[in-house]
Amino acid sequence: MAQCEQCGRRMPGLTFGKRICPWCKQHEAAQRGEGGEYQRVETAPWQRQQSNSMIVTQLLIGANAIVFLKMTLAAGLTLFGSAAWNSLDVMRLGANIGVYTLGGEWWRLLTNTFIHGGLLHIAFNMWCLWSLGRLAESVYGSWTFAAVYLLCGLSGSMGTVIWNPFVSSVGASGAIFGIAGALISSFYLGEFSLPRAAVSGMLRSVVAFVGYNLVFGAMIAHVDNAAHVGGLVMGLILGALIAKLAPAHDAVLRRLGVLLVGALLLTGVGFGLARSKAYLIHGQRGVASLKAGNLDKGIQELQMAAKQRPGFADTHEILADAYLAKGDFDNAAAEMKRTLALDPKNQDVYYRLGLVYLQQKQPAKAEDVFSQLLKINPNSADGHAGLASAYSDERRYEEALAEYKRVVEIDSLYRDVYYNIGVVEAHLNNADEALAALLKQKQTWDNPDNERLLAAVYNAKGMKPEADAARAKAEELTGKN
Repeated sequence: MAQCEQCGRRMPGLTFGKRICPWCKQHEAAQRGEGGEYQRVETAPWQRQQSNSMIVTQLLIGANAIVFLKMTLAAGLTLFGSAAWNSLDVMRLGANIGVYTLGGEWWRLLTNTFIHGGLLHIAFNMWCLWSLGRLAESVYGSWTFAAVYLLCGLSGSMGTVIWNPFVSSVGASGAIFGIAGALISSFYLGEFSLPRAAVSGMLRSVVAFVGYNLVFGAMIAHVDNAAHVGGLVMGLILGALIAKLAPAHDAVLRRLGVLLVGALLLTGVGFGLARSKAYLIHGQRGVASLKAGNLDKGIQELQMAAKQRPGFADTHEILADAYLAKGDFDNAAAEMKRTLALDPKNQDVYYRLGLVYLQQKQPAKAEDVFSQLLKINPNSADGHAGLASAYSDERRYEEALAEYKRVVEIDSLYRDVYYNIGVVEAHLNNADEALAALLKQKQTWDNPDNERLLAAVYNAKGMKPEADAARAKAEELTGKN
């Protein structure tokens, strides 16, 4: 299809021999004062008054810089040490963490867009904002640009909540990608009173920026590409609607309508998230109640979370811990088994379930659980130690001793391993071996149980002074505890 020589628009059909489109003719006629109207769409960036065209971009960069500086000073760090902020610091300052955001702290969707995790992070984002913001603000005007930026930032944060609800996310990149998306839509769909080549060049540059950063983000583990995509999608939508429905800067009501559509889209996604991720809300409340010491309330919230999303292993694992804290071993074991049904490679849950069975004096069940753990990881010191405890409870001392020695091979500093070897050796009437193990345990750290057993072994060997000293040491350690 033929294109206009002046603006690059596609010419209507059956326009053979005509090289200038009707719009350009109307435009030229209006400039000559010959009357008539011509379509005004987004004005070319360099045709706007430049004195005020960057005010919002400058304000946004300033706000980000002030927040970054305050965070750095509050943490007592130099600018180059800002990467030392820990996750708790960032969470308190307003990072976007899905389980907290969905739990009622919706303000995190916005506050996280003004927080950055380090000097390089903010430097790169502000450089991008400076480059894209100036162009977008001149295309849309200041107030529209500000609204698009904030809506895209919120959309990017929403993308993080959808994709990574347990990840802490900060940074302005979601909003910046949104601005890039809006420019792509506008350059592709809009009608500019400037050469087609200029528009195409800017479009290629923005598309290249988006493509490169999405690929780069997919390759780097800690880059939140979900926020990038969330912001980009909202930007593409808003840019397209503005270009087609409200291109003129003075079309205030139409632009407000477009921005309202964007806000309603976000609100709808938010309501959908609150319903589909309600289990996260109850889970977060449950964890908060457990931390506050309210076990009953925490268990109630976690039970609701488990009912709404039975297939979410983390809820069952936390609920098991809550039951353990309450001393309800039966329900704790039931929740651990549900966790393992959903996450059969969870070694920690296997180990803790085995301990629960030992606590309930069910060594046969404990033996089975620890054996399953060792099938997953044959070099698990916890698995061998647990299996040894089960054998010992079943009075299978030779097998228990073999397992404890395997623990020493894997981890010679494993907690209380030499004391446990001493116990088993004592049961086997191997006084010398028991004494050697208990003395080795004593070199690791003082334990009143170890001293009491030492006293018993010394007595068995007829070493009364040593036995008395060990008993005195046990009483001393008991008094300190």
